[in-house]
Parts: sequence; structure tokens; C-alpha cells
Amino acid sequence: MKIHPTAIVSDEAKIADDVEIGPFCIIESDVTIGAGCVLMAHVSVKKGVTLGENNTIHEGVVLGGKPQHICLDGEYGGVLIGNGNTFRENCTVHCAMYPEKNTIIGDDNFLMVNAHVAHDCVVGSHVIITNNAMLAGHVRVDDRAYISGGVAIHQYCQVGTFAMVGGNALVVQDVPPFVNVDGGSSLVVGVNRIGLRRAGIPSQEINRIYEAYHVLYEEKRTLRECADVLRERFPEGMASKFADFVAASRRGFIPERRTPSKPLKLVRVEEEEKTVSMSEAVPQTAQENQGTDGESQPMRAIG
Repeated sequence: MKIHPTAIVSDEAKIADDVEIGPFCIIESDVTIGAGCVLMAHVSVKKGVTLGENNTIHEGVVLGGKPQHICLDGEYGGVLIGNGNTFRENCTVHCAMYPEKNTIIGDDNFLMVNAHVAHDCVVGSHVIITNNAMLAGHVRVDDRAYISGGVAIHQYCQVGTFAMVGGNALVVQDVPPFVNVDGGSSLVVGVNRIGLRRAGIPSQEINRIYEAYHVLYEEKRTLRECADVLRERFPEGMASKFADFVAASRRGFIPERRTPSKPLKLVRVEEEEKTVSMSEAVPQTAQENQGTDGESQPMRAIG
């Protein structure tokens, strides 16, 4: 065991023999750290935290600690972290609200700088949570989801497997599995085909996922009706995850972004307040697009 002389380590902590603990780390009592873990400088591991094996904890990370909740009174739970995770600088993971409960993080996840996982969250495996993303209390993120930078996820929301949430999105409802969420609008914009292909998912499975997506977003049904239809049409395979997800939804799911019913047309505003269709009025050259004074005519959009 390599423990830097400036680290403070409780005698009541259970630490594997090959763990490395860097300068100015603080390891409290009732902590378990598995084999192969590396803790860099200024890491705090608070009481009630269990770390599995081969986790890498970068500078300034705080694992455990009192949940951020004004109703908290008395004892609280812990944090249970699996194997092979990476926590980059200044990540925070808080304990569960109640004794005997845990905030849970699975295996092989990558949490980037300043990512925050609040009390009672459940994060699956092979999940990426990027810089400054924030998970509120009781959020669930399923395997292989991707949470982009600056994303804020409301309490009790779920993010389905293979979902990709775009940067700075505000997530206030559940994100179904396999979908893309646009960061600008915070709305669903189709299936995460690129992520599925990169993971080696067969084309046949991807096509079934598209069919299930159509049921969810194109057929006008209630949540219960959606769950029943999805379960009937897709009883097995990856597409079957839609039915279970919809049935468990507590907040409803994020709607799909719709394109305008008709495209906008650019028109030129003439001096006589007359509009001319661009297909008729756009000149062939930039020189022809100029008025007699050499300045371009103003344009505006109409529906």
C-alpha cells in the first residue's frame, strides 16, 4: 500500500494492500477501497463509501458526504461504487438520503470534470457523464448512456440505455432508450444510430428499435397504451426495452422535436412594400442582387 505521508487515513477504513493514496487525501472511517484503486491528490472519501476494484480517482474528487437536502434529519446512507470507474477532477457523489440505502454507480463509467451525482441516484455501467453535468436526486441512468456537458437532469428522471443527451440540455422528463436529445431545444430528435453502430449492434436490431420509436412518437397513444402495444409487438430483443421503460415512467417522456409544417420562404422587400418570390426575384449573380446605389436589398422571412 502506498500512502503519501500528508494523507489522513482512518484506522477503521478497509483498504486493499495495493491501493495508492496521494497527497492530502482524507479517508474517513467506514470506508472500503478495493484492490488496484488509485487516489490522486486532495481526494476525500467519506464514511459509508464502498469502492470496488481498479477505480481511478483524480484530484479534488469528493465521494460520499451529506446529501444536499433541506429535509435531511439525522443519519443518512452511503455510496456503492463498482469496478473500473474513472472520476476526473472535482467530481462529487453524495450519499443516499436514508440509512441502509445507497447512491449506486456501476462499472467502467467515466465521469468528467465537475460532474455531480446527487443522493439516491443509480448509474449503470459504461456510462459517460461529461463536464459540468448535474444529476439531481433519485435520477437513474441506464447502461451506455451519454450525458453531454452542462446537462441538468431533474430529480426522479430516467435516462434509458444508449440514449445520448446533447450539451446544456435541461431534462425534466424521462429520456427513452436509444434516442438523441438535442441540447438546444431539450427535445428528442430521433434514434442514436451512430452510438448503436459504434457499439456493434446489428442492423436488424437497429431497424426494430426504429419501429418501436415510431410506436412511441408517431402513434398517438397514452403511456399505458404505448407500453401494452410495445410489449405485444416487441417481446424480445433490444427494442423490448422500450416497453419496460415506458411502463416504469413516473414523469412522462420527452416529446419529439417537430419540423415546421411548411418551410419558410425568403422574399425581397421592395420599396413599394411589394414582396416577390425568391424563385422569381433572385438574380443570377451577386452584382445583379445590388440596387442602383450598390447596396443589397433587404430580405425577410415569411411563412
